[in-house]
This record gives sequence, structure tokens and C-alpha cells, in this order.
Amino acid sequence: MRRQRIVWTLAGCAFLLSGAMRQAEAQTAIGPPAGEPGAAQGRVLTPKDVARIRSTGQIAISPDGSEIAYTLSVPREPGSERNGPAWAELHVVAFDGTRDRPFITGEVNVSHLRWSPDGAYISYLARREGDEHTSIYVIPAEAGESVRLFEHETSVQAFDWRPDGRAIAFVASEAVPEDLAELRKLGFNQEIYEEDWLSRRLHVLELPNGPGGPAGAVRTVEVPGQPWSVAWGPDGRRLLTDLSPTPLVDDRYMFRRLHVIDASSGEVLAEIENPGKLGSFDWSPDGRTIALISGVDINDPREGRLMVVPASGGALRDLLPGLEGHVESFSFVSRDRLVYLAGIGVGSRLGRVKTDGGDAEILFESSDPVLGGLSVDARGRFAALAAESPTFPREVFAMRVDRAGEPNRLTDANAWLSGIRFARQEMVRWTAEDGLEIEGLLIHPLDGSVNVPTIVVAHGGPESHFKNGWLTTYSRPGQMSAARGYAVFYPNYRGSTGRGVPFSKADQRDGAGAEFDDVLAGVDYLIERGVADPDRVGITGGSYGGYFTAWAATRHSQRFAAGVMSVGISNRVSFTGTTDIPWEMELVHWLSNPYENPERVLERSPIMYVNDTQTPLLIMHGKEDPRVNPGQSRELYRGIKMQTDTPVRLVLFPGEGHGNRRAAARYDYTLRMLRWFDWFLKEGKTELPPWKVDYELSPDVM
Repeated sequence: MRRQRIVWTLAGCAFLLSGAMRQAEAQTAIGPPAGEPGAAQGRVLTPKDVARIRSTGQIAISPDGSEIAYTLSVPREPGSERNGPAWAELHVVAFDGTRDRPFITGEVNVSHLRWSPDGAYISYLARREGDEHTSIYVIPAEAGESVRLFEHETSVQAFDWRPDGRAIAFVASEAVPEDLAELRKLGFNQEIYEEDWLSRRLHVLELPNGPGGPAGAVRTVEVPGQPWSVAWGPDGRRLLTDLSPTPLVDDRYMFRRLHVIDASSGEVLAEIENPGKLGSFDWSPDGRTIALISGVDINDPREGRLMVVPASGGALRDLLPGLEGHVESFSFVSRDRLVYLAGIGVGSRLGRVKTDGGDAEILFESSDPVLGGLSVDARGRFAALAAESPTFPREVFAMRVDRAGEPNRLTDANAWLSGIRFARQEMVRWTAEDGLEIEGLLIHPLDGSVNVPTIVVAHGGPESHFKNGWLTTYSRPGQMSAARGYAVFYPNYRGSTGRGVPFSKADQRDGAGAEFDDVLAGVDYLIERGVADPDRVGITGGSYGGYFTAWAATRHSQRFAAGVMSVGISNRVSFTGTTDIPWEMELVHWLSNPYENPERVLERSPIMYVNDTQTPLLIMHGKEDPRVNPGQSRELYRGIKMQTDTPVRLVLFPGEGHGNRRAAARYDYTLRMLRWFDWFLKEGKTELPPWKVDYELSPDVM
């Protein structure tokens, strides 16, 4: 996996963008929409702008480090194109930025980028015209036509090249048995909840003529569990795979464990007992060591410790035991040395450490740009990154990791952003009630006003955190609201990642307790600074952030004048009974389940405080959400509606899950969110706004 690791990165500062690159991008960049003022007027960011923002997705550097393949997320235009999620194109940029070439564009969804070991081909997963399932494709690195290398009887979900390029190991679910398929045709399509799942299988595809030749035989490697991903050992005889007991999402989150497998016989050569949640993993170049990102124990909310273990099994070593942050990705640069990327507070750190934990050093550390991923070439000299800043979303960056230096920016997917006026984004710190220092981010109102309406944006998880990067999305008002005269506040309350294990565990057994008090203390801090008007504070968030929003609108209703809740929790008992992650909720959040202590859990459920609700609340939820059942939103809506006269509205999005993916649903969400805050925070109205949304006269042009 070292030779073709996929990367997600976030960062960006004033690094040089190649003149040739900038000129080429400027020729093809999307300009301001017709009828809108250009850069000379310094216009502000609007919902229409946010709906068309492009961003870098997956990144993979070539084995020799000369080229970087990346996916580019290209949203569909709401109302003009066939509705759906963003397309994912394939582009390739030179390490030195001299050329950036589109390889596969248009209505495509490219994923899982992997270079062939010889660097001659880029391979990827896609379901293209004529395909019944997601298949493995290859395209020559020097450009040419894509060729479907292999189509399995079901969709391929992950794969990796054998080092000699003459085989691929891949993961796919088994096909529906013929007898069941026939019964389904007759209408017997009942679902047996959490029982009628199909096993995931590990296979090896032979390529006798190498990457460019036709597919050969396929054989199944029997493994003791459900595989999710796979990495060939450097010797070409062993496979490293992560297995869970079942393919259920909760087992994938909590109980995946690494296994070293003989690629021919399927014999388990070593079982590696990672102590908690599992992140990425890889072999050392000599095949003697395995590195992985893991939780420190089963109760650790987030994988984030960089560990190594002998490939034959044994005790794991934490290479950075005192790190007050979370490792997000890594790559071997020699047999006994790794480069890693970690989230540190609202910033990031690129560091290097030996496999014995010695010679740890920082290569690059910054809170602007913020890095979030890593891909290193076969010899450990060149790194591909992606980066974001407060003024641009993810872009491709590159740097040498074998010598001192800084990342260079290679792409500019949204050149038109140079004509946007951005409000100032600031890292802020305040002291919680118990003396703990908390930090977050603040986007000031664009016009510099003080004592203004303020929107709190609560992140989900809670095992995640806001970084000092691009903070404006379809569900995060960010620069859109700053341009309207708001302050927008992003707190990293206790339980967030980026500050080490003790901080991320500091909210366990205490949901909506001290963690929410951290948010209230942050609001008080902004009031004391003269930023926030205490009578015009709103809150929004999704998932756990939706839970925070519901808690704010009920239990702390006197503090919040408006709320926009997305896919949030209202009743922690019924949530546990309807979610697909009950074990995660028990093991890393409450350390018990609500059936053992229902009184405590109900006491922290917003539904118990609907009688106190004075906060106008807009509730939005995907109708097919498996994580937080939409019944959570229905319960809260019904309770507020029956028990109070407080304005409340429930918007359900058909076909959407735990967050919106389709262009129209995202745009609708943005318009409703902004209008709700304007209606109640700025205009001070007390009745519901119209339920219809005028998509032509959207809030940015009204």
C-alpha cells in the first residue's frame, strides 16, 4: 500500500502556485455566474457559490514521485442538471506543477486510486456505462483510454496490487444466492434485520501479462471474518487485511482486527490485536513490521495513535505516546522510519519518527494551511498532500520529505474565489467552568460590526474537530452568514479530537454535560468580547451536533433565539434501539447502555424538556438515515408542536441518509437554514416563515 496510498489532506497557505499552472487553470476555471458582479466589486460568497464549489478528494502519488493522481469533486448545478451527488473526476498533476491534465471527466464517479507498481497505469474503481457492478479500471499514465480490467459478479469495494504487478487482491460481497434471488422476483423481499447480510469475501485476481494485460483466473482466499481492505506484503506472498465478525457497521467501527494471511492457502500467519478502533495500516518495505493507526483501548473514541508491531505478531508499540493530537495518516519512508500527519488543535503537523520511537522530529507544522492526508512515493522522497485554508477548499500540494522545505500548491480548482471578499477567521481560546482550556474558531462579520447575531456551529461525533480551514458548506453557514453580518462560532468542546486521548475521553458518561457547558462558556466569552449579542444567538449542527442543537433548544432554550437541527438525536433511549452503532455508543460514549441506566440517559435527552422550548427550531433529516433514525426528528417535532406554541418545522429529504448528498437537497437545505436564522435572529419575527422556498430568488439575491 505504501506505493499507492490514497490520501485525504486539508491545508493551504501562501505557497507558490506555478505560473504555468495558474495560467492554465485560469483558462478553464469557472467564473462568477452570469449576471453577478466580478472580482472588481469584491462580491461576497453566496449559497449559489457554495453549491458549485469543487474540491480535491483522493490523492495518490506515482511510484517515482513525478506525478500525482487525484479525484476532483464536481457538484451538479441545482435545477439545471440531473439531480444527484457530485461527480468524481480523475486528474493528474506533475509534482513540480508544470502540467495538470484531466484524465476522466464528465458524468463519472472515480474512486480508490492506485498506481500500478511499475507506474505505467493508474487504476481505479468505477461503474461506467455498460457495467452491472463497480469494476476495476486502468488508464495509461501518459494518457489514453480507460480499459475495464476486471468486473466481478458483485461490486469491487477495495483492491491492492501485488508488487510484481501480476495479481490484484480485492474485496467484494458475495452474490445473492440463486434461490433467494428467485424468491425476491416473486415478491418475497422481506428483510431480516441484522441477520440476512451477505458476507464480504477476499479474492485474488491473476494478471499473467501484467497491468496492461487481460484478467486471468480468480480465486477466493478464505479468511476468518469479514474483510474491508487489503494490502500485499512486499514479498508478494502475504496479505494484510482487517477483519470484523460481521459486515454490520458497528462491528466495522469497533471490532475490526488485523490479520496476516498466506495469499495462497489463506492460513492465518499472525493475528494483531489492535486495542481499539482501527485506522489505516501498512507494511514496512522489508515486510518485517506493520504500522497502524489505532485507538489506545476499546473505549478510545477515535483511532489516532501511531503504533507498530512485528509482522509475526506480538506487542504493539505506541511511537508517539505523549502526542497531544491525533495521527490521521502515515507512510513508511524506509524500513525503520515513518512520516506521519497529525491533527494538532485546529492545525496540523507533518512529522517523522523511527519504528523504535526514536528520532522524532517535526517537518512542518501549521494552523494555516491545515494538512489532512499523505501519500509518499516508493523511495520515501516525495509527498503528495491536499490542503485547505480559510479562503479555499481542498487543493493538491506537494513537498519533499527527505529535505527541509514547505509544501507547494499545485492546483486551483476554484480560481473564481480570488474575487470573493472573505471575513476574518480567528482561532479563539476560553476557559471552561472547571478551568479546562477550550479552543475553537470564529469567523467575524464581514463588515467588522460588533454585538452582532451569532451562530454556533456544533460538530458531530463528538470524536471530530474543526480545523482552521474551509468552514463553509451546504450545512455550515460560515462565510455566507459572515457576509450577512453574523459572527459564526465553531467550538471544539471536550470530547473533540486533535488534543490527545485524555481530552477526547473527557466527556464520557456525561453527554451534553460538561461538553455542552464548554459551548456555553464559549458563547459567554464572545459576549464579553463584545462580539455576540446575547439576545441573538443561534445554533446549528448535524448528528451529534444536531443533538447539541436539540439540547440547546430545549434544556437551554433561554440562551438560544433560533436553532437549525440536522439528523440529530432527541431521545437517547429510542436512539439506541434504532441506530446502526449501538456498541460504539456504549463503548466510547456512555460506557453503559440506556437499558442499564434509563433514568440517566433520559435526563440527557432533549425530548424530556420540550415543555420548556422557546427556541424556534427548524429540524431537517434524511428519510433513509440508518445512523440516526428520522423518528428522532419526528419525536422532537411532535413534542414541541403538542406542548408549546414555539415555531417548529420538520423537513424530510427523501432518498437522503445521514446528511444530504444530492445537489437539490443540499441547496434547499442551505436556503432554509439561512432564511431561518435571518427570520428569527436578524428580523426578530415570531411566526413561522413560509414553508416554500423560492429557489430563483434565493437569499443571496433577495
